[in-house]
Amino acid sequence: MKNVIRKVSLVLIMMLGACSEDLLNKQNPNGSTPDRYYTNEIELTTGVNGIYAMVQSGRLTGREWFFLHDLRSDDVATGGGQLEGARNQILTGSLQTSNGVMTDVWKGYYRTIHRANSVIDGSVNTQNITDERKNRLLGEARFLRAWAYSELVAFWGAVPLYKNTVQSLLESEARTPVDEVYQFIIEELKAIQAVLPASYSGADVGRVTKGAAQALLGRVLMTTGDYAGAKTELEKVKDSGLYALVANYSDNFKEETGFNKESIFEIGFQNDGFNWDYDGNGTGNEGNSRTQEYSAIGWRNLIPSDALLADYERTSKGDAKNDPRFSDTFYRIGDKFNNDATTLTDVLVQGNLSNFEGGKEKISWKKYTSMYKNNLTFYTGPMNMRIIRYAEVLLMLAECENEVGTSTAAIGYLNEIRSRASVNMPDYPTTNYPVNSKAEIFRAIQHEKRVELAGEQIRNRDILRWRKQGKLTSEPISYFQANKYELLPIPQEEFSTNASLKPTDQNPGY
Repeated sequence: MKNVIRKVSLVLIMMLGACSEDLLNKQNPNGSTPDRYYTNEIELTTGVNGIYAMVQSGRLTGREWFFLHDLRSDDVATGGGQLEGARNQILTGSLQTSNGVMTDVWKGYYRTIHRANSVIDGSVNTQNITDERKNRLLGEARFLRAWAYSELVAFWGAVPLYKNTVQSLLESEARTPVDEVYQFIIEELKAIQAVLPASYSGADVGRVTKGAAQALLGRVLMTTGDYAGAKTELEKVKDSGLYALVANYSDNFKEETGFNKESIFEIGFQNDGFNWDYDGNGTGNEGNSRTQEYSAIGWRNLIPSDALLADYERTSKGDAKNDPRFSDTFYRIGDKFNNDATTLTDVLVQGNLSNFEGGKEKISWKKYTSMYKNNLTFYTGPMNMRIIRYAEVLLMLAECENEVGTSTAAIGYLNEIRSRASVNMPDYPTTNYPVNSKAEIFRAIQHEKRVELAGEQIRNRDILRWRKQGKLTSEPISYFQANKYELLPIPQEEFSTNASLKPTDQNPGY
């Protein structure tokens, strides 16, 4: 899939602005439009690849997507004065409606949706293609559109819902109620399961599978409070027998071990460098910037928060052993890196210190960084972004069982995560995490999910969901104020271009 995306040259972004319909609402007879382009299998495939390329772009998984999720969580802190102002605004809860990071992510989602709609609508003219192949390609497009909407509605609440290709500014939509957006997502993810394959081989590895649709649907249904429905979908993933926890936890975050048995939905990258391409044109953004942004010897823009570090089970806290995922997730001064050829020293690491176990030290992200194999202070490379992995499915199942199933099953899923060969943590109950009631099991779920999935763009969405459902016993975001910070503000740029939005349509508090 990496090589497929880099060959994309199709331009799918359509010009929507107009100042004179007589002058500008004309069609170039030599050019291609969606209703005239997708005439054969190659063109339809290229169009779908263009959707993946947008998801891969700097606006989304190549850069700003992971920043926005992490900055809205309590898993990170600023690495120092080098953190850009727009990112610091989000981290501290002082963001403006013009915030560039937030606006880029919003644009990335809607460009993904626009490309998907273009492919779906244009496919009516596709000839010389089997129904199976065509339906599969459209299933991929519909999944990526549903994924984009699931992110939009989680971040912003009610958002404009476009089900068809927009041809002009006159077709702009007002905000669609949250329930309607979720209903559209749910219907789409149910419908496409019948046309998506269980797996792929060769160059197609990395495309959307049936398991990805089921897992995303489970995640979405949990967000809506439908734990029974979510349990059904997530059990489909488990019962397929296609996924398993890999023995080495760190294999989920290395360049060489992408698309492994634990991967359910993953965006592939290639070692061509990160050229700051935010348009997803498939020609200049094959590298991922994550390792450079978070690495101890890179820019170190974000570091783990003190609260996250303290959540790991350690001998000083009375548990039976240290959680090995701590050393697989973070670097400390004195650790070996660069294939164990180099020792991390204080002079190599810029920025802030963390408060940890009674002292202060520089602790940095290890997960999703390339330092395990090199000592490059500037490096962007083929680090795939895992969007959904099997460990999350098991942890979601644990929560579903705790809500609508049995405590035995819930605890069993938690212990399955802890029994991974490279983790091998004591089963629940533990000294600090008894599991004698629904509330105690939920507390163990919150802990296990946080340490297992730290820095994987999960914590933000969990906080949003648990807050909305009244499950937080204490507010984890220090700056949070009700009726303001539940949602991000609609970007000012959207108000400037969308005639269907009024100033009163802005989210509360902005």
